[in-house]
Amino acid sequence: MDRKFLATLRSLEEIGINEIYGFKSKAEEPDKKIMLEDLFKRLSAEKKCILYEGSGGYVFGDGNPDSPVVFVGEAPGEEEDRQKKPFVGKAGRYLNTKLEEVGLKREEVYITNVVKSRPPGNRKPTKEEMMSCLPYLRKEIDIIKPKLLVCLGSTALEGLLGKSLPVTKHRGQLFEYPYNRNIKVFLTYHPAYVLRNPSADKEFTEDMKRIKELLERL
Repeated sequence: MDRKFLATLRSLEEIGINEIYGFKSKAEEPDKKIMLEDLFKRLSAEKKCILYEGSGGYVFGDGNPDSPVVFVGEAPGEEEDRQKKPFVGKAGRYLNTKLEEVGLKREEVYITNVVKSRPPGNRKPTKEEMMSCLPYLRKEIDIIKPKLLVCLGSTALEGLLGKSLPVTKHRGQLFEYPYNRNIKVFLTYHPAYVLRNPSADKEFTEDMKRIKELLERL
């Protein structure tokens, strides 16, 4: 330890100051954007998400790395695979509309998927496929540290928490995120489901309003 610093500590002790605290400057705080970029580079280099073979490549998360909410979908679709961004097709445009209705903007939130490559024929990813991508999803969430994770559909919940629950019975419920007790998990419909079942639009809108309320409380 520097001698001048030790001398300063002794001088402070002589006048009754026994504890000092240091503060990190803003410049010393980790840059989440850079950390996410590094994670994506690692994902691309390691190719451990087994859906990579035969797909158009990886589709990583997108949005505000300082967002208090992360929306988690199932997997990239055809348009997402082409543009290499999550939720940019019809389901994504519908989600954008619903975000705006409750006073949220797409660029203010962060959106990702359980698996990072498009499954053949847009089928549901298998448990093995989800597990192979889970370490990257968990690290993605760990970097962002949101208050709330919104699972868009039961597959997202299954991939994230290992629970297989029917979304029609459990939508709107809150769950604990086992890797960080400060983060809550909220289940709602996948936007693609609502587009196929327009009667679910009202419930999905209610869920989006509740998400906004939760963000104000958490």
